[in-house]
Formats: sequence, structure tokens, C-alpha cells
Amino acid sequence: MVNNNNNASDALEFDYVIVGAGSAGCVLANRLSADGKHSVLLLEAGPEDRNIWIHVPIGYGKLFKEKSVNWMYQTEPEPGLNGRQVFQPRGKVLGGSSSINGLLYVRGQHEDYDRWRQHGNAGWGYDDVLPYFKRAEDQQRGADKYHGAGGPLPVSDWRHHDPLSEAFVHAAAEAGIPTNPDFNGASQEGAGFFQTTTRRGRRSSSARSYLRPALTRGNLRVETSALAQRILFDGKRASAVEYKQNGQPRRVRARKEVLVSSGAYNSPQLLQLSGVGPADLLKQHGIDVVLDAQGVGNDLQDHLQVRIVTRCLQRVTLNDVVNNPLRRIWAGAHYAALRRGPLTIAAGTSGAFFKTNPRLASPDIQIHFIPFSTDKMGENLHPFSGFTASVCQLRPESRGTLRIRSADPGAPPEIRINYLATETDRRAFIDGMRILRKILAAPALKAYSAEEVYPGAKVVSDDDLLEFCRSTGSTVYHPTSTCRMGNDPLAVVDQRLKVRGIEGLRVVDASIMPDLMSGNTNAPTIMIAEKASDMILEEAR
Repeated sequence: MVNNNNNASDALEFDYVIVGAGSAGCVLANRLSADGKHSVLLLEAGPEDRNIWIHVPIGYGKLFKEKSVNWMYQTEPEPGLNGRQVFQPRGKVLGGSSSINGLLYVRGQHEDYDRWRQHGNAGWGYDDVLPYFKRAEDQQRGADKYHGAGGPLPVSDWRHHDPLSEAFVHAAAEAGIPTNPDFNGASQEGAGFFQTTTRRGRRSSSARSYLRPALTRGNLRVETSALAQRILFDGKRASAVEYKQNGQPRRVRARKEVLVSSGAYNSPQLLQLSGVGPADLLKQHGIDVVLDAQGVGNDLQDHLQVRIVTRCLQRVTLNDVVNNPLRRIWAGAHYAALRRGPLTIAAGTSGAFFKTNPRLASPDIQIHFIPFSTDKMGENLHPFSGFTASVCQLRPESRGTLRIRSADPGAPPEIRINYLATETDRRAFIDGMRILRKILAAPALKAYSAEEVYPGAKVVSDDDLLEFCRSTGSTVYHPTSTCRMGNDPLAVVDQRLKVRGIEGLRVVDASIMPDLMSGNTNAPTIMIAEKASDMILEEAR
């Protein structure tokens, strides 16, 4: 059951207490409660996923700055971005960021997982994790060597024909980038259409695909509007979680384990609030040190994007639909009747993965193409016909930190991502933008391209391109690695995702990634939780 007004006594006790009902937490709640042998409590700081825009694919634009379902974080001023703060939307609702994200299903490269394994994380190579991707997946195209069918998570092709997005794929081929029908198959490299976590034109968040089918189980309880305050310990063993719900303090004991699945920002924040983190930081805020874990909150990584906007010669963009009352009404009616049309647009329709240097072993750039344009994501679309293609560096070298500001669990953490801190990162964007411009100038897009609105024709030199990156670059919303998995002294969790030096406590979400994936992070996060659930249940026998 879902409950947002817990009137039970403070002496609640469950086998597993999961903190965070996001992409990973909903998977854990489903898998750990499936056999009926274990009692599970899932705590979520946000509300139920009742906002109608959660379920309409294009609704991510409406939720971008919706405080009721979004943590609305900001970075500290970023030195590499001319001192600008960068908005960091994160889901605060059942489904977490999978309820407000751009819906793209991208696993990353085979090499990403093999690199994890080579760094000492046994069991995390590509061959190890592929079965979990397949187990999670209900692939519209059917099962094959790389894909599964019948799993909880729908993975679908786009339900709207868009000539612009198709023209981009043809243009990429003309620029020397081969067409790839499956970014999640044998190889990621190439240009093609993204698949999305949707079913019949509706978003399939982890809350919808994993949690909803499990809600009738008597051994699973879900508490919303329940903000975790801290984890309690008996010595070095996690034993309980304190949380606040509707202004009332609550406490729940965990007979077996506490599982932290609050994401790359809130998971390290909760550990630090609970006394697990850098000792000097904790003492500064009057928090008793349970474990001096210097790595908690370190190694923060994120994907930066830099967008090129082009004015379109034909009125075939979403801008033209939104800015025309009759076309807007038609689009709404078309979606209501058939779940098709412009309202099914995800945060990328077509795209590409390519190398900026032929000596690289695998692509280092991802392009997201979308048939609309705006000055800033989440704001009004341009009054003119326009489309956007963004450059994203896949494996940044830059590293940042996540630190609590105070002992108040309600205070937003201090986020420093340190974008564009290395020459490799800066060079990748300059070269990536040059290659993208070649694609946008290819014959297949000539019938659509009127002019480059920004950066504009005058921005040509390396210095000018880099300055454009610094003045306009923004996040692609993929923070990771703040509770990094590994065997070195700064690793927070081991290969079983147990917090090193603590018993009865695991972290299961994108924060455990040893380094950032070469692509969008939602699908890998779900895979991590699928694999973690097996490890947890193995040890529960």
C-alpha cells in the first residue's frame, strides 16, 4: 500500500528499509518483496506520481521546474562555466528522476562495464551485466542476443514520424557517420533513432513499471512525503532510519539491511548526515562520526551539453505546433485519441555517437537531436521554427564534490561539478561541435536549415567555440559516482555495494558507478538495482 499519513507507532520494523523510491528503489522494492519471504518498507520524500504531465512523454518540459516533484538543485558557481550556477533538476516523487527525465533508453558502451571490472569490481563486466539489462527489458522489437522481452521495463520505438529527425540521420551518414539501428546492440557507434522507456505513448517510470505491480503485496509498504533524516547505528551496524513525515518524526528498524537509493546527490548527503563521511566535514556541522569515510561525496561526475540551434525553413518543428493554437489543439486531441504525435517527443528523437579522434577506442561524443528549440530547457519555445542538436562529452575527466551545508536534512547540499576542468574535456567539445556542424551542413538537412541561430556563423575559432561552451553549457542530468564502487581507500562501496567499514548498509543507485557511463544513466541505474537485488537475496538465504 501507499501511505502518506503514517499513524503507526514509532516501533516499525521491516527486514529491508529502502530510502528513495527512484529508478533503483522501485526495482529493489519489487524484487525483494516478490517471494513474500521478506518485509520491505520503501520511503520516498516526494508525493505519489499523480501529476498528469509525468505520464505524457513531452511532459518533462512541464516538470523541469515543478517544485512539487523536483528537488530543484543548483550547483555552486562553476569556474569552468564563467562562474555560472547550473540548474540540477532531480525527481522528488515516486519513480524519482525516471518520472521527470527525458525517457531515453541508452545503456552505454560494452567497454564501460569492462573498465569497471578491470578496476577490480569483479562481476561488473559487460558479460556480467547484460543478463540484468535483458531481465529488466520488455523490448518492443522482441528478444535477441542483446535484448529481453517480457521484463517490467517497456522499451519502445518512437510513435511519431518526424522528417527533421530522419533527415538528421541521413545527414550524419553523408558526413561519414554510419547508420546504427540499435545503440544498445553490438556497437554504440553511429547515428539513428533513440528508443524510449514508454509503452503505447505513455511514460513507463520505474514507479509505473516496477512499483505499481507490487503494491498489492502484503509484505511491501510504501511511505510517501517521508524525508529521511539519518541512519542510526548499533556500533558499526546500520539498524534503523529516522524520517519525518507530515512534520512528524518517525523511526523504523531494519532487521536485515538499510538500502540507500536516493541518487547521486541525496545518497551521499544522507550518509554524511548519518555520520559516514569525511570526518572534518561532519565535525564542522556537529555530527558524530560513525566512520571517517573520505570518499563519500567525492568523484562527482556529470555530462555537460552544449546546444546548437538552427532556424528551420519549414514549419515542421514543435515550435510551430506550440505557437499555433489550432495545431496545439490538434496535437492534444491526436495524443488523447491515439497516444501518438508531437506529445510523444522525448529529450532526443534521433542522435549519434562518434569519435572526435580516430585513435580513440570508442565514441567520446553523443548528439541529441530534437525538433524544437528554446533559449533554456524548461522555458518557452522560440517563436520561430527551430531545431536543436547538442554535443555531450561521454567520459569527462573533470571531477567534483557533494557536501552537506549543515546538519539539517532539508537543506540542499553543496554541489560542485567542476565542468571543463581538463584540457581533454575542453578539446572534446571544440572538436565535437565542429563535427556536429558538418552534419548540420550536409545535403540531407539543406531543405530545412535556414541559419545557425547560435552560436552563429561568427563563432569559428577554438577560443570562440570554447567561450560559447563556457557561457551556455548546461547539464544533461546524469550525476554519478559520489558513493563510488571500488577497492581503493576512497571507494565507498565494495563490489557487493556494501558500504565499506559498515554492516547492514548498502548503496544502490547511480552514485555507485565507478565512473560515468557513455550515455544516459537511467537504464544502467535500473540494471544496477536488478543485480543488487540478486546479491541481497543470495545473502538472505
